[in-house]
Amino acid sequence: MKTKAVRMYGKNDLRLEEFELPEIQEDEILAHIISDSICMSSYKAAIQGTDHKRVPKDIDKNPVIIGHEFCGEIIQVGSKWKNDFKPGQKFTVQPALNQEDDPYAAPGYSFRYIGGNATYIIIPSVVMELGCLLPYEGDAFFYGSLAEPMSCIVGAFRANYHTTPGSYDHKMGVVEGGNMAILAGVGPMGLGAIDLALHNERKPRLLVVTDINEERLERAASIYTVEEAAKNGIKLVYVNTSAPDKGVDYLMSLTDGKGYDDVFVFAPVKSVIEMGDQILGYDGCLNFFAGPNQQKFYANFNFYNVHYNATHIVGTSGGNTEDMRISLDMMGKGLISPASMITHVGGLNSVIETTLNLPNIPGGKKLVYTNIDMELTAIKDFREKGKTDPFFAKLADIVEQNNGLWCAEAEKYLLTNSKPI
Repeated sequence: MKTKAVRMYGKNDLRLEEFELPEIQEDEILAHIISDSICMSSYKAAIQGTDHKRVPKDIDKNPVIIGHEFCGEIIQVGSKWKNDFKPGQKFTVQPALNQEDDPYAAPGYSFRYIGGNATYIIIPSVVMELGCLLPYEGDAFFYGSLAEPMSCIVGAFRANYHTTPGSYDHKMGVVEGGNMAILAGVGPMGLGAIDLALHNERKPRLLVVTDINEERLERAASIYTVEEAAKNGIKLVYVNTSAPDKGVDYLMSLTDGKGYDDVFVFAPVKSVIEMGDQILGYDGCLNFFAGPNQQKFYANFNFYNVHYNATHIVGTSGGNTEDMRISLDMMGKGLISPASMITHVGGLNSVIETTLNLPNIPGGKKLVYTNIDMELTAIKDFREKGKTDPFFAKLADIVEQNNGLWCAEAEKYLLTNSKPI
């Protein structure tokens, strides 16, 4: 079986190549990838190369396929797994394998024949043995791709903890009926966090979402409305903290001076972390979600409050398999719909440029369909391109009927009418 894939050979060295996959072994599975969403973690791996903890040292001789937020269909099942998986079955993968002997190895970083930016892959036995090959029953493949980033958000909500005075037992999870703040919260992952906060079983009473970009705040407010939040018993407030009167004092006033039980920081910015620290209430938990590029990254934290107000901090990087199952289950039930994360769509040919320039491309998630040839295109630009291209005109019609969001109908049209890679 031939595959086309984007492989990493070194720092900033990504190549789109066609090559032959070996015959699968009895403990392996051959699969067809349909969609992959490009993560900032892939950018970090691409620019760091072998300096990255998850990337093997010999990629110059044994290149790895990049991409870890993928969804597809099973083609052929080795005899060991025939009772567990079937050809034609849709699937996604939890890339955080967390092997005891190799905790850093992960699809999309570490393997020669499995990664999201490919047409066909071989799923190794370790993925099945660790329960990381997950059946997906949704209609649209892109939701399967978004299950991994959503699982990171689910994991963050589950990792927050709180205490009981006089006890050393931690109560895991966000405070139900509490005050929650999502800082720098209208990027793709922040939007997913808003979605989860509004529709999770444990809902806050107050949800405050901040950013310094008014256009992005307005987009978020048009998708996750104050009215929808109110129907779920939540007071939702969007705040542009670049305004001089919308700083810490204003955020505290929204809680009548009590402060916030759960604060999530979605940008690796010193001032944002310090704002989060300053608005914590008693027993408040700050979750530093955003991953910095610098190994020596510091911010000030009030240790008087750590001692007397029991404030604390956690950091989460990725979710586990249970988080993935929760996100898939919630999407399957229609409780969350992370399509708001996606702002750009492209084909396999767009992966290299997109990955290497990801921090400089505005907007949210970049979704790739690996079997098509299409330049990366912002959803908001479909209408303009449609003036000369009927393909984009039709896509514009579809997404505009869906509040400007990518959807199953758009995916189906694209897969049926795009130029093959």
